[in-house]
Amino acid sequence: MNKQILIKKASGELEPFSEEKLRRSLGRVKALPDVADKIVSHIVGELKDGTSTHDIYEHAFTQLGRYDRPAAGKYSLKRAIMELGPTGHPFEKLVSEILKTKGFSTQVGVMVQGICVSHEVDIVAGKENRHIMVECKFHNQPGTKSDVKTTLYVQARFEDVQTRKFHEAWLVTNTKLTSDAISYAQCVGMKAIGWSYPANESLEILIDQSGLHPVTCLTTLSVSNKQNLLNKNIVLCKELSQDKSLLQTLGLGATQVDQVGQEIKELCKTQ
Repeated sequence: MNKQILIKKASGELEPFSEEKLRRSLGRVKALPDVADKIVSHIVGELKDGTSTHDIYEHAFTQLGRYDRPAAGKYSLKRAIMELGPTGHPFEKLVSEILKTKGFSTQVGVMVQGICVSHEVDIVAGKENRHIMVECKFHNQPGTKSDVKTTLYVQARFEDVQTRKFHEAWLVTNTKLTSDAISYAQCVGMKAIGWSYPANESLEILIDQSGLHPVTCLTTLSVSNKQNLLNKNIVLCKELSQDKSLLQTLGLGATQVDQVGQEIKELCKTQ
């Protein structure tokens, strides 16, 4: 591309289109090189100034789904997590299960008495005699970031309860963290995990490593099917693979159950 194309982010800001960033996103989900080439070529051919990142994502997702459904499911991970809302409870369950794969024992939604007031801690995690207060900040609007007010809030709660129970505080969010949020967390010794942060242990990397993808990633289920499962507190594809009768409760035919089962098998492969 000779002319620099400016694309519109969810926040409304304009930024230069990056072919490298698009290829990197396709590489993250292990799209085959020739498939990635076709998708990039298709998108570059349709780009114009003001094209939204949402439209680029939709094009890439649609094209990828024609070649590799499981890869498309992984590609949609950020949106799929946002579709777990409107409440943050499914996200808390997802984070809890990820922590279990790292050797932690976990409890979700625990009331803890602090020095000043009582707090409902999203996740209490324990490992090797260390207890961690994990706060999960869930957003379901694209373009939202977790800012320094979030880390300040978590630190204030931690200071009220730490002498009673906890050794450290963690913040886990499904969005990007602002630079001030990251700086503050580093300064006070808080572990912060978000989208694309930290580099080797970001939320999407932890999900890929654990194979704990949410049911909202599945391309073989309708929106209503997914919502039906969430209403039953079925959040993870892994749960469906462990009990296939759950798919039959959705009224799916045998062929579709097999298709969903195959997608889950591929999607939940650990990296």
